[in-house]
Amino acid sequence: MLNLPRTSLLLAGWLAVVSFAGCGSSTPAIPPGTTGPTTGTATTAKDPSKLPDDADLLKQIDDALDFTLEKRRLDVKDQAAWQIIHGALAYKRKFLVRAGDKDVPAVEYALGGGQMKGWHLEEGDVIDEKTGRRGVRALLEGGSLAGQGHYDQWMGYLSDTGLKLEEKVMVEGKEHTIADYVRQIELDVPRNMEREYSWTIMALTAYHPTDHKWTASDGKEWSLAQLVETELSYNIDESPCGGTHRMYGLALVRNRHLAAGGKLEGIWQKCEEKIQAEIARAKASQNTDGSLSSKYFQRPASAPDITEWMASSGHVFEFLAEALTKEQLTKEDLDAPWMKRAAWKLCEQFRKTKAVDVECARLFHATHGLVLYREKVFGPREFGK
Repeated sequence: MLNLPRTSLLLAGWLAVVSFAGCGSSTPAIPPGTTGPTTGTATTAKDPSKLPDDADLLKQIDDALDFTLEKRRLDVKDQAAWQIIHGALAYKRKFLVRAGDKDVPAVEYALGGGQMKGWHLEEGDVIDEKTGRRGVRALLEGGSLAGQGHYDQWMGYLSDTGLKLEEKVMVEGKEHTIADYVRQIELDVPRNMEREYSWTIMALTAYHPTDHKWTASDGKEWSLAQLVETELSYNIDESPCGGTHRMYGLALVRNRHLAAGGKLEGIWQKCEEKIQAEIARAKASQNTDGSLSSKYFQRPASAPDITEWMASSGHVFEFLAEALTKEQLTKEDLDAPWMKRAAWKLCEQFRKTKAVDVECARLFHATHGLVLYREKVFGPREFGK
């Protein structure tokens, strides 16, 4: 799977060393198949039939979010853009990285021309004939685990950090803007040979209404509705990370469509039906202890490698936290509050991996899921000082 690499657990000597692909731990690492310290609420964890109350669950969520932000500090000399941009997805502009002898905001560091492995931007097409101004393109480096692994992945994530179109980005020593980057994404849509638009629709709907249309590099008119329709045509179970990226992107743009007053009709009704179908599959695949499946949407399952399990459960949880409303997240039906159970078990996975060097995509998608869930259920959390 393109962006679900094998975990970078530390083996020899069981010593804590931040690896190229890993996200570090602040305590000595432990071997695969075992668990780390379970600091937090122990009484609830011992009785799987009993759920924590809201105050206890909130404490567990905040403990996981605070530990990941403060104790898993990434360093640009050790980690690459792949790891760092995933962290920014979860913590936005508050996500810090170590650069030399300082901790700096990761988003500002990247856009300001900071050096890190895999952060490769280039000037693109001429977008203003009068001035000769060019667009901005992120190079595709699928499978590198350092650079951009999917079309428009960087901007798909960074666009959700509050970036404005007029903000600056340094490319090959020249000053550009986010608007230049977004315009190049539009031009490059027909050049996307994989026809993979999960991150493209995330980026474009951050700056344009969902009925937006444009002329691309092939001279043809394209639309966001067309990209959504393409995304809906794929088999979810055969898509990257169990189809969770596709479903998260569809849920995000559905929400933006509704927030702007759009109606669930035409392609948007089909999008809604797909979202609801995958919500139902995720719920049906939930394990009896409340944890989400290690087989994504396919069936109930667990995994002996807790970080591998965290990858699947975290990715599915992220989609669900975006797709479901507060009322749906907190509803207590005949199956009990299933999302509260899922949140509780995900927090448990965070506790058990505190001493483990967890691969960053696995870690930060799960983290982002908890951020989204906390915001809807308990209110937003202000990170940083």
